[in-house]
Amino acid sequence: MNWLQRLKIDTFLLIMIAVVVLASLFPCEGIVKTLFEYLTTAAIALLFFMHGAKLSRDAIVAGMGHWKLHLVVFLSTFALFPLLGLAMGFLSPAILNQPLYMGFLYLCALPATVQSAIAFTSVAGGNVAAAVCSASASSILGIFLSPVLVGALMNTQEGSTDTLHAIGKIVLQLMVPFVVGHLSRPLIGRWVDKHKKLISLTDRSSILLVVYVAFSEAVVEGIWHQVNGYSLLGVLGCSIVLLAIVLVINTWVARFMGFNTADEITIVFCGSKKSLANGIPMANVLFPASAVGMMVLPLMIFHQVQLMVCAVLAQRYARKTAKEKRELESVS
Repeated sequence: MNWLQRLKIDTFLLIMIAVVVLASLFPCEGIVKTLFEYLTTAAIALLFFMHGAKLSRDAIVAGMGHWKLHLVVFLSTFALFPLLGLAMGFLSPAILNQPLYMGFLYLCALPATVQSAIAFTSVAGGNVAAAVCSASASSILGIFLSPVLVGALMNTQEGSTDTLHAIGKIVLQLMVPFVVGHLSRPLIGRWVDKHKKLISLTDRSSILLVVYVAFSEAVVEGIWHQVNGYSLLGVLGCSIVLLAIVLVINTWVARFMGFNTADEITIVFCGSKKSLANGIPMANVLFPASAVGMMVLPLMIFHQVQLMVCAVLAQRYARKTAKEKRELESVS
């Protein structure tokens, strides 16, 4: 696996691709599909229950005072991305067919990641406490804001999304387990913190189950007749350009507003991520089963692009912060 690490390729993404191939060759149908749908609903509830149980109130309180930084991150996540998503409309249908473009609109409405944003901020020498607060708050707010944004963005494209109904489903299937999990933290918090690898395995297994069911339905509906190699290259290219624009704008805004390097790092990494862990289960709740595979395909590709680019960027920031620290120590 060392060559994967050198190439910055996420092994989980490779497993996810293998699941997509499995669903393409052996899609679940009939009574098996019904059983898997019940399992998927339970897995999503468990996933968000664990998200709630992992959330530390102390870490959130520690970073809450940095409101300007959080405002920049939230505007990047829930305003800049959606605006860029709408601006991508001129790419359809020449580069992105309409379903894939809708997938990008969905991607742009999602909250930020939690784990990878914090991890990259830490590696780069950024403000970790603020990153924990920003990423966690984004994840929570996204449960409410993302369905609203999806409804607004889809309606601009003459789509029809019942936003109130979508929010109701999100609250019931995602928010309630999340809140119950967080309220249970005093009872199970130590166990959760002690068994992080097991919790991570549960999270990833839940996502893989959702992906298998979603792509099984998509394969039955003919997804691979709509997506070819040219389409996948188009999604990859659009993902790279989208991420590059967001990174450049976030960096410029952070410097223009006078944030120090540690805070700039937090803004860059927390404001440029989109959550695969939230996005795939949420798509399963928001969209018809036949549409989920196409909706999450851009997200899956963007997820890998953001990991690879930000891994390199984090190392560059780490060298910069280390140099600044040495210079500060030499002066003192």
